[in-house]
Amino acid sequence: MSAETTILLSLLLPLVGAIGIGLAGRWPNLREAVTLVTATVLAVLVWSLAPAIMAGERPGVVVAELFGSLELAFSVEPLGMLFAALAATLWIVNSVYSIGYMRGNNEKHQTRFYVCFAIAISAALGVAFADNLLTLFLCYEILTLSTYPLVSHKGDEATIRSARVYLGILLGTSIGLLLPATIWTYTIAGTLTFAPGGILAGEITGPAVGLLLGLYIFGIGKAAVMPVHRWLPAAMVAPTPVSALLHAVAVVKAGVFTVTKVIIYIFGVENLFSEPSGGWLLYAAAFTIIAASVVALRQQNLKRMLAYSTIGQLSYVVMAAAVLTPLSEIGAAVHIVAHAFGKITLFFAAGAIYTASRKTELHQLKGIGARMPWTMAAFTIGALSMIGVP
Repeated sequence: MSAETTILLSLLLPLVGAIGIGLAGRWPNLREAVTLVTATVLAVLVWSLAPAIMAGERPGVVVAELFGSLELAFSVEPLGMLFAALAATLWIVNSVYSIGYMRGNNEKHQTRFYVCFAIAISAALGVAFADNLLTLFLCYEILTLSTYPLVSHKGDEATIRSARVYLGILLGTSIGLLLPATIWTYTIAGTLTFAPGGILAGEITGPAVGLLLGLYIFGIGKAAVMPVHRWLPAAMVAPTPVSALLHAVAVVKAGVFTVTKVIIYIFGVENLFSEPSGGWLLYAAAFTIIAASVVALRQQNLKRMLAYSTIGQLSYVVMAAAVLTPLSEIGAAVHIVAHAFGKITLFFAAGAIYTASRKTELHQLKGIGARMPWTMAAFTIGALSMIGVP
């Protein structure tokens, strides 16, 4: 099988799986078997691309030519390969966990949950494999829309209200800021195709660089750089597997992945380094790290505490990217992976605590270590990983 075919199959398989999950909805065992088989086959497909990418190949496929130089196209480069492999692998883990959680809590609309989850994974892979900003923008929006039913899963008034905050901020920032930034980039560079060294190098200078960078950073709301972060705590009304999707598997990772990709392939690391007007990003990320950490320390709800922790951790990735050296960009990519595994562990533990004891507040957890030693051991390992231990 050619790499181009593998890319297309990787994008289509979760959608086909979503149809299969919907058709098998009457039979929970079959529905969940379809989920697990789809997730496993997807991981095999995505990982099969890794040897070619490590050998220096950059396979790509054009799905549709739109107008001018604009295309709906996908290609695989190292950063995208990393994100795609992460999302595909953790989908398996999350699916296994979801079966126990959704059944253990007698959650309603479980078929809709698995269908939307599969669509979200397809959109995340679209973001990972996007060959240009237009393709990335479209997949980014599909990811937002497909996760809205997951965030609003419980369906009560408070949940719907929080889900609207989630949807409103993410759509508002992307349409109001990211889309104009994309149009401005196309006007300047005449292309939106990602390129090493950046497509804006030599095309824009001075204060305009800082302004355009601001449109991108705050337009990519999923990166949760303050003040466009409120959607993340609001989304904690969702079931724990959805929180894991938001924090570890797809959504926030799509945000910091996009920020990193914009810095490397749109602005260019050396070009942005030479422009003083882009230096504000380092300080914005630092402020977000400190402010989010302080807010996290004041939370009593376990999931909200983890949510604010995520906001701070995301800005570590943004800060690493903003340092603008080759080694710092590698550090940003590595932290995306490290945070994913650590944070999914923390949310899984929080969900296990809720399922076993129905406790959500920190003051309610006295003695939980003795009652659930394995869960809290895992929580401790996940917490230590957040601060780089070992």
